[in-house]
Amino acid sequence: MITLEHVYWLTGLMMLGVAIINARDATNPRRLNNTAFWGIYALTFLAGTHLPDIANGFLVIGMVLVASIRGLGQGKKESATREEREASARAWGNKLFIPALTIPLVTVLGTILFKKINVNGSPIVDLKQVTVISLAIATLIALAVGMAMLRPPLLAPIKEARRLLDAVGWAAVLPQMLAALGALFAIAGVGNVVTGIAERWIPLDNALVVVMTYAIGMAVFTMIMGNAFAAFPVMTAGIGLPLIVQRFGGDPTIMAAIGMLSGFCGTLMTPMAANFNIVPTALLELPDENAVIKVQIPTALMLLAANILLMYFLVFRH
Repeated sequence: MITLEHVYWLTGLMMLGVAIINARDATNPRRLNNTAFWGIYALTFLAGTHLPDIANGFLVIGMVLVASIRGLGQGKKESATREEREASARAWGNKLFIPALTIPLVTVLGTILFKKINVNGSPIVDLKQVTVISLAIATLIALAVGMAMLRPPLLAPIKEARRLLDAVGWAAVLPQMLAALGALFAIAGVGNVVTGIAERWIPLDNALVVVMTYAIGMAVFTMIMGNAFAAFPVMTAGIGLPLIVQRFGGDPTIMAAIGMLSGFCGTLMTPMAANFNIVPTALLELPDENAVIKVQIPTALMLLAANILLMYFLVFRH
């Protein structure tokens, strides 16, 4: 059976490849830092499940130290020149979207079909992680499609992965770290603290007020944490489950789905979501580092208002 552990191994192998490419790049003055950073990150995926928690903690601290001491750098080697890329783009045109569109298509199909496929009475994938596993398989298929179409050198995918990860830098691991931090907050009982504050200062005898508190709380906490996955366990434990579900009888599935969308509205409005809002600005060399956030704020607020209304009218219908 294919499990999430296999996805971890796949990710770890990619990170290991990125570390090796960095180690061989003499044009990067900080190649040893990059090699150590991505090498440690690869180890967390390849062996993290089998290591004690304290060992994984030291690995994370090691990554922080590597990124803090002299920081990460970028090499000057490119697999293709700008002129070559532009010529290839003109030649292929909109067909370049085929590999990218393969990923969502195969992911959706896999999510549906894998639930129905059994071998000797057992599913071929872990049904609890079927979407993530389908996404990993879809990525491999999209890679194969791209390689068949474009016929680049065999090492081009890992070299391009290295180029992108080095450009993004430490922010590439931010979503995973913040998601883990959210889980720690939930275990530490931050959700109970949120419940206490909400019950003291907000009239929670009204279902609409509870929904607004949960949705806006998801957005605000996401803005603070920089990641909706970090906000979700805290706000759901503090507001969602005890009030929307248990007190007012709301549907937990609908609450969770729209709650996450509310959190994503916060993602659009915070520099803490560096990989979404700061990195693109840096890659595009925009003069205003908050340019992306400023453009997204009106859309984020309208979406948040829409999510509040959707949750209120849908979550209590059974």
